[in-house]
Amino acid sequence: MTVTYSNRVADARLGTFSRLLLRWRGSIYKLLYQEFLIFIGLYFIISATYRLLLSEQQRTYFEKLVLYCNNYAELIPVSFVLGFYVTLVVSRWWGQYESVPWPDRLMCLVSSNVHGADERGRLLRRTLMRYANLSGVLILRSVSTAAYKRFPTLQHVVTAGFMTPAERLKFDSLVSSHNKYWVPCVWFANLAVTARSEGRIRDNVVLQLILKELNALRTQCGKLYGYDWISIPLVYTQVVTVAVYSFFLACLIGRQFLDPRKEYHGHELDLYVPVFTLLQFFFYAGWLKVAEQLINPFGQDDDDFETNWLIDRNLQVSLLAVDEMHQDLPPLEKDLYWNDLDPQPPYTASTAESRRPSFLGSAFDISLQKEDLEFQPLEQINENEEANHSTPLLGPLGRFLGVHCPSPPRSTSRLSLLMRRRNRGSPGLPHCIHRDVGNYRGGEALRDLNVFMSTPYYERPGFYSAPQTPLNGIPAVCPARFSVHGTPTLCPPRWPRKKTLAGETAEESPTLSLGPKDCFVWPTESAEEGIVGNSDGVSGCTSATTLHPERPSDVQSPVQFPRRGGKHQRVSALLLGNLALASPDALHTPGQRTPRPIFSFSPITSPVLQRACHASPALQRQAEGGTKEQQGTQCPSPKDSGISLADGDFTELMEVIMEAGEPLERAEGRSA
Repeated sequence: MTVTYSNRVADARLGTFSRLLLRWRGSIYKLLYQEFLIFIGLYFIISATYRLLLSEQQRTYFEKLVLYCNNYAELIPVSFVLGFYVTLVVSRWWGQYESVPWPDRLMCLVSSNVHGADERGRLLRRTLMRYANLSGVLILRSVSTAAYKRFPTLQHVVTAGFMTPAERLKFDSLVSSHNKYWVPCVWFANLAVTARSEGRIRDNVVLQLILKELNALRTQCGKLYGYDWISIPLVYTQVVTVAVYSFFLACLIGRQFLDPRKEYHGHELDLYVPVFTLLQFFFYAGWLKVAEQLINPFGQDDDDFETNWLIDRNLQVSLLAVDEMHQDLPPLEKDLYWNDLDPQPPYTASTAESRRPSFLGSAFDISLQKEDLEFQPLEQINENEEANHSTPLLGPLGRFLGVHCPSPPRSTSRLSLLMRRRNRGSPGLPHCIHRDVGNYRGGEALRDLNVFMSTPYYERPGFYSAPQTPLNGIPAVCPARFSVHGTPTLCPPRWPRKKTLAGETAEESPTLSLGPKDCFVWPTESAEEGIVGNSDGVSGCTSATTLHPERPSDVQSPVQFPRRGGKHQRVSALLLGNLALASPDALHTPGQRTPRPIFSFSPITSPVLQRACHASPALQRQAEGGTKEQQGTQCPSPKDSGISLADGDFTELMEVIMEAGEPLERAEGRSA
């Protein structure tokens, strides 16, 4: 019978395992004492022969043999071989336990779903469970020596009541050279279908559940059959056994105590009893005996499975569940906590101190400051996201260094910060808002800016990558401002235009291009009135360098910028679409990079940007030189802003726009 000591190790206290060392049944002493006595006896016989029977010359030869065996015995990998083997055996042992057939789930389904309080219904239920137990008996008597000794023949199975004489004749009539433990499972399935046809089983769903549990029971029986058939390879077992036995045979000679007067290395003492060698034998040989006992738990050892008890238990419990407990329910009564919303079961005096409050989670112990408990507006959260996107390396670097990224001020945006810096010395409203009240054109600049700022990030391809510029010369479809019978407008290609004479209007210019209102959807109708054709402006369609065979795309722009501040030079390059000069990383940009525009619409034809160019003669000269090098034209989609400005570029652009707009407003005020 299996030795159980779970109750003795329920509480880990001083000497818990030490008290287990005094047990004999199921202990290592009971398994190993015979081999241990044999090893000790052989050791002392060899020691007595060396000390009493050998001559001096024979002792010299024996001492050399002892030194040789002691040096080379450690080359045998006993620990490695035994450790891996015992691990494999223990996992196989637990798998065999999980394959033991238990009919509890099947009996619950049969008891509750095979109806009929008459004798026919009772007979069906009991027969079904008897077939299930018969299958377990047949497989256990095939793999367990204890079960086979109890039921050596089928007649013993019939006498024990697991099989009727008619069933035995039917069983013997089935000619098969294989183990027929599965035959009662087939009988069970056929009888369950008969009960379904008689109406004892109400529907096919319940029948499917019963047959599913039957297949699970049959699978467990099949696993036991497979474990008995497929063992651990014999060669591995032989290697482990030979390694352990050869090691201790070498220790019988190599661990002998030699004469200390001869001063051999490691033999300065003569203790007669090899204490540590005996401990080593106890550990290694005991490890091998553990694997020897667990490799087949269906024998008659102390720790083997109790198959005979298992057979009795399964039959008794299953028949009780399907017969006497069928439709036998206790009366329904209100429980003790019928009117209690929070039941509190009592504790005895010995368990009162074990009562603990409910665990809510480790995060419930975190304390926050009062200002951290307030909800923040959505605009501030969006600003934080913009800051994180503009500096993508700051977040991972801060997390790596364990430093929290500083968040921008709570009540400011990038635009308001720009206006505050422009009007740092003047109180009151921001400068741009003041111009919006006094002048319509300043409000137009803010409106254009708001259109850009209100565009979601997923609709700004230039925010994360370059603008979507096709690499071919085919003119793109430019959607008209207003749908005219669903016909799209094609942007004609840009031809090299001549410099417009002074005073010549945009209509008189020989340029074949569309106006800015045909390719850009302005916010309001009134904005069209402020559009003035620039004498040397850029077309309304987005200009981009097109790959032509006869015109290489790597030609650099010959625009010569005046020697001004770095900020004005970068902003001027931004207005001209020269990203190679506008980028702060221009020195790290390959020299063959093709210039591309910054905006999807012409920045020079925008009214506000035109005034900026008029106010800055350097910008006019840069615009004149920059437009000569643009070779292709295409119109982007209405949602393609094409803007790939960093935060610093955008701030500098706004500063130049407002600086250019101030002299114009003052001049208009003086003329008025």
